[in-house]
Amino acid sequence: MPGYLLLTGSTGLLGRYLLRDLLLANKKLAVVVRATTKQTVQQRIETILQQWEQELGMMLSRPIYLEGDVTEPLLGLDPTAVTWVTEHCTAVIHSAASLTFFAEGNDEPWTTNLNGTRQVLELCHATDICELHYVSTAYVCGMRKGVILESELDCGQSFRNDYERSKLQAEQLVRSDPFITNLTVYRPAVIAGDSRTGYTNTYHGLFMYLKIMSILAQSVEPDANGIRHTEVQLHLTGDEQRNVIPVDWTAAVIAHLVCTPAAHGQTYHLAPDVRMTPRDMIAAGCSYYNSTGVEFIGPAEVTPSNDNDLKRHAYDNSTLYRDYEYSDPIFETANLKKYAAHLPCPVIDESMLHQFLRFGEQDRWGKRRPLTPQPWFDVANFLMTAVVESRQDIDQCQMLGLDLTGPGGGQWTLTLSGDVLIAAEPGICETCEEVFRLPTQIFAAIARSKQPTKPREFLVSLT
Repeated sequence: MPGYLLLTGSTGLLGRYLLRDLLLANKKLAVVVRATTKQTVQQRIETILQQWEQELGMMLSRPIYLEGDVTEPLLGLDPTAVTWVTEHCTAVIHSAASLTFFAEGNDEPWTTNLNGTRQVLELCHATDICELHYVSTAYVCGMRKGVILESELDCGQSFRNDYERSKLQAEQLVRSDPFITNLTVYRPAVIAGDSRTGYTNTYHGLFMYLKIMSILAQSVEPDANGIRHTEVQLHLTGDEQRNVIPVDWTAAVIAHLVCTPAAHGQTYHLAPDVRMTPRDMIAAGCSYYNSTGVEFIGPAEVTPSNDNDLKRHAYDNSTLYRDYEYSDPIFETANLKKYAAHLPCPVIDESMLHQFLRFGEQDRWGKRRPLTPQPWFDVANFLMTAVVESRQDIDQCQMLGLDLTGPGGGQWTLTLSGDVLIAAEPGICETCEEVFRLPTQIFAAIARSKQPTKPREFLVSLT
């Protein structure tokens, strides 16, 4: 069986979609994840996967969990984990990134975007992995105008912020590393929510504007005809072209390209064929809230609004993105069309913008309490107690893969000597004679029915 893909950033917006789509494509995954004060690495990923399973109506395989931090040497992996990666992983998908625009006290975005990428490369060197899939951004182009080619990178451009600059330097870093002989670079434009459900877990960019629109519209009482009069002047023409793409499409394209060896080694702009405009967004908001009164008055020097606290709040929260309001280039997508033409980018139209607004309201714009994962059967502990030390000749042993789907699931290689389980290691080895795939729930039900002193009899029964 093919080796494992090592994925970073699996708890981020794009990362959780990549996690889902790659598992649906039957890719074997390992994820590097930080534990938090409230959740272990497994709990964090279980929360995400159980949410996907509820939406999909099907059980998913589980990745191999590796606790670490992309900003630490060798991603913060302990020696056992580094050995495991060396033995099992054949490629890295580096999706982790900081969206911080300007350097703060903790030096983000440089710590994650540049130093984190440097640590990923060091791990590749240490584990002999020469295939890297790197998620960059289309905005490594900085403030360039016109058509941006997929083949271009450093053209002496200026930048709006540290985020763009850090991503350019990170992409330069991966391209200059001679050890990485198979490099594929993905440059998404501005990533918005899910085109079908409206889901997001980050309220930046487009969703920040939608949140402001929601607050302003709902602060105005409807008149006798049910119409809200939101008298707002915008210093835009309304027809500025914006490169915004849904997150589900972004992940679907990247997953497809990762799973297509012939597509490797290229650079891909992930950009829409039909670009969104501020007029589209405002029109969708007005129809959603049955409001009127927004006026486009053209570019001008923008000053803080003194009308009321809400308009002042809107001004303060939008200044971060002001440099993006007047300039957005056209991104060439020739490579994308060559290998993923069957996956056209959904148009962000009124219906989709309504879905974004609906989800934002239901999510209380990021304040809804996150779901907690359902409890699961401790398969790892069960396997550990089933192992019996053996000095028998390893050549006489049988190696079987175990892929348990659903809550608490995972993948293991079971080594049996006759009817005795002598080893249970995380990950399914390429040398496994056979792989058994079944829901963890069924595994747990049978395991609980067995006498605790004879768990290996149950494992042998799987064969």
